[in-house]
Amino acid sequence: MSNRLANEDSPYLQQHKDNPVDWWPWCEEAFVQAEAQNKAIFISIGYSSCHWCHVMEEKVFENKECAQILNENFISIKVDREERPDIDKYYQEVYMLLNRRAGGWPTSIFCTPQNKPFFAATYIPPESNSGSIEGMGFKEITQLIATKVKEKDPKLFENANEIEGFLGQKEHPKEATVLKEEFYKNFLLQAKNNYDAQNGGFSDKPKFPRASTLDALLVVARLYNDTDAKTMLTNTLNNMIKGGMYDLVDGGFCRYSVDEKWLVPHFEKMLYDNALLCGIYTKAYLLYEDETYLHIAKETADFWYNFMSEDGLFYSASDADSEEGEGSYFVYTYDEVYTLLVQSGYENAKEMCETMHVTHHGNFEGKNIIRFEEEIPAWFSDVKPLLQKIRQKRDYPFTDKKVQTSWSGMMINALFLLGTVDNKYKEKAIKSLDKLLETLFIDEKLYHTTLIHKKPKVEAFLEDYAFLSQALLSAFQYTQNEIYLIHAQRFVNKALEEFYDKGVWNFSSGEFAVKAEITDTTYTSSVSIMIDVLQTLGTLLEDEKYTHFAFKTMEYNSYELGRKPIYYPSMLIQALRYLKGDRVIKTSEQNIDNYAYKLAKIKYPFILLKRSERDDFMICGDKSCFANTQDVDKINQLVEQSL
Repeated sequence: MSNRLANEDSPYLQQHKDNPVDWWPWCEEAFVQAEAQNKAIFISIGYSSCHWCHVMEEKVFENKECAQILNENFISIKVDREERPDIDKYYQEVYMLLNRRAGGWPTSIFCTPQNKPFFAATYIPPESNSGSIEGMGFKEITQLIATKVKEKDPKLFENANEIEGFLGQKEHPKEATVLKEEFYKNFLLQAKNNYDAQNGGFSDKPKFPRASTLDALLVVARLYNDTDAKTMLTNTLNNMIKGGMYDLVDGGFCRYSVDEKWLVPHFEKMLYDNALLCGIYTKAYLLYEDETYLHIAKETADFWYNFMSEDGLFYSASDADSEEGEGSYFVYTYDEVYTLLVQSGYENAKEMCETMHVTHHGNFEGKNIIRFEEEIPAWFSDVKPLLQKIRQKRDYPFTDKKVQTSWSGMMINALFLLGTVDNKYKEKAIKSLDKLLETLFIDEKLYHTTLIHKKPKVEAFLEDYAFLSQALLSAFQYTQNEIYLIHAQRFVNKALEEFYDKGVWNFSSGEFAVKAEITDTTYTSSVSIMIDVLQTLGTLLEDEKYTHFAFKTMEYNSYELGRKPIYYPSMLIQALRYLKGDRVIKTSEQNIDNYAYKLAKIKYPFILLKRSERDDFMICGDKSCFANTQDVDKINQLVEQSL
């Protein structure tokens, strides 16, 4: 018999509707019941493509003994972190406070009947002594908590009150520091300290792509011709696409690699990773003219259209797990690849298998992830469709078909940049942007997420206003359609009104007024994206109030930005932009369209385009114009001379 989650739209909550746990969705009634029945509250937060969330469901939430303990003693609440990022951010803060380290998913929170948290964990195995960091298993923890709540243990309730007091305190930044270009040197030093010179990336293992760090390295390389920045950037980009972390067969990036070589990923694919990395590889191609980077950017965009979209809207994620186990859709046995090659007429099938790292013993649990240590051979373009045919006989992993404004904005923004190289991506970006607005901007209200063909319910957060505005401003840049500029200004004004206060941004308002992160964690900080769109509007509209809000935000965070820029790479980019200044190329709409590729290749990273009645190209700063030319190839030199 299904529990209350059967009535929810969220794909993640639907995954748990048949658990024996008597789940509640997040709602006021659940908290009323907890207090009325004097039951502790258990809040479980995850998302549909999360591997360890699936493990906890299988081991704990499908376990009848665990479920019985919860049902008798707790009000149990399930939260989809992608549907309600405000709730997730609040409880990640709780986890950090209680454990002195960052959390993850699944997140397991225990609260008093009055909804005051006192214990936080991530994955908890069912039995004790099973390797959990906390030591106790789920059965022992829940029985202990249930007893203490029933007995009204004074220490537990004192701790809960103390924690609530800490959560209510607002941290104020240290005294503001003057924004300086030299911040980038500290950033480079800190990046080098974390850098893996052999495999690329900025940790040992697990390895995450850290798109914002790569973006900042690219900006530093463009501004200062810094060879260290270029080396860290290109070595990481080259290593990430050898196979594993990057899916060489279907395209697209997995969430992260569990090893240091980018070989063995958790196989889930998230829209935000693929959107940000599509943009990075496009920028790297425009700067270094390496065709491999362009190929990866196109494949990544194509994967999302071929596997993860409907009616021009993008799905949020695909799962790591299939019926046969984690990664089973993606990997191959030696025999099936060797036989396929022989049957396809390849006489050197054995050598080809070796080149693809396909062996009898395998590189992932006895099976094989396709991988190339050296340059991908020309024959792989013919072999890839054959490998795809093997996959087509398998069940594709579960796909979370939520459409999210923020993540979709990221991909649309990347597609507009890719459209400067291949116009078909610009056309796709326009269609997707228009469809996104039609779907999630209803009756003058912006929403965060919905399922396709469903009515959205969750209103937008700061990240939705930020990333959508960024996509709209890209749309204006490459189409010069002023309706996109008007939309962007409207959304930015609304965000300022709802989320901004004297340099501080909230992520959400209403029930959970959570402060927005300024660090680039899972993906780029929405605060940094707001600084970006504010600076763009300030320049395009010649309206200093937008630039002022951008500056006040950076000033508020300047002390930490100067000391630890490695945590704030996107804000560092915006600080450099503020100090160096935008350059605006004014020319005819026809020139903007005809010379999109050459204009995108201008080395200076802070270029904006604006339509004028002129047939030549006028180069301007924020206050005045200082050069013009009929020759598009001279713009780069003229911009360089202005700096």
